[in-house]
Amino acid sequence: MNRTPTSRWSSLGRRAAIGVLLSCAAASGAFAQAWPSKPIKLVVPYGAGSSPDVAARIIAEKVGARLGQPVVVENRAGAGGNNGTSAVAKAPGDGYTFLISTNGPLVYNTVLYENLPYDPFKELRPVVLAGGQANICAVRADSGINSLRDLVTAMKRNPGKFNYSSIGVGSLSQLGVELLKAKTDTFAVHIPYASSPLAVLAVLQGDVQFTCVPAVAVIPQVKAGKLRPLAVSTGQRSQLTPDIPTMKEAGFPEVENVAWMAIMAPAGTPTEIVQRMNQEINAALAMPDVKQKMNSQYMEPIGGSPEELQRFMQKELKTMAPVIKRMGGKLK
Repeated sequence: MNRTPTSRWSSLGRRAAIGVLLSCAAASGAFAQAWPSKPIKLVVPYGAGSSPDVAARIIAEKVGARLGQPVVVENRAGAGGNNGTSAVAKAPGDGYTFLISTNGPLVYNTVLYENLPYDPFKELRPVVLAGGQANICAVRADSGINSLRDLVTAMKRNPGKFNYSSIGVGSLSQLGVELLKAKTDTFAVHIPYASSPLAVLAVLQGDVQFTCVPAVAVIPQVKAGKLRPLAVSTGQRSQLTPDIPTMKEAGFPEVENVAWMAIMAPAGTPTEIVQRMNQEINAALAMPDVKQKMNSQYMEPIGGSPEELQRFMQKELKTMAPVIKRMGGKLK
């Protein structure tokens, strides 16, 4: 049967396309086999000593040893984590730049910011959910408030007289409280601080009435008798703080949340490399000494597949987008 010129060129085009795809696949496979041939950079979009920074350094040491190349941690703080996260989103997908970022820059800020300079769902690809930590809601030990329900009751009886501290606009320590406010129809003024120690200090000094920040900043003051913990933000009691009730146990099951850290790669990073990094990070997270080091900072390793992380991020967006929109206004 005679072919029209159009059909003939279409056939040639298909064969050429298949050839290109096979060549790309072969090149990708060869690249993955040769990878890594030089040090890998793991960007932390927060300062030294932050929870993501601590986790990054624990993980980097083990993964670097397993890969035979150093994994170098680089701090690129600024704009609540947006600066470093954006830098990795714009980086080449060559397998030598990765990111460890958190709830805000990876999910919440897509709703919170009017002009976010990157799209984490399009310009980054998930590697693994590295770990999480509970926020602990706490008040001064001499406040007369003994439970989370006491706090909610006090806010209802004294509208406009309660402030709370967080570790920044768009952080889970803010949005977790905003979720509590939404579910209990209460009001408190948000006062952001640059770090969890400063947020805790604000409570101790009486500048704010309560805070919900990572356990690592709260527990030392609880042990010193200066703060009273009201609830952990997670759905189950943490083995690291077994005496503190969960939000559900405190009477507020719809307010459960966790501060998490995920490792991501630029969108163009080859799948083979993402899978290899996922494998090596999961292996590191399973090591007893890694768990011990993370636990000492009140963090828990998580792990899992890239696909599980993708679904988790989508679920987080669905849960928190209404809360952020309820706050009103957008950051530029």
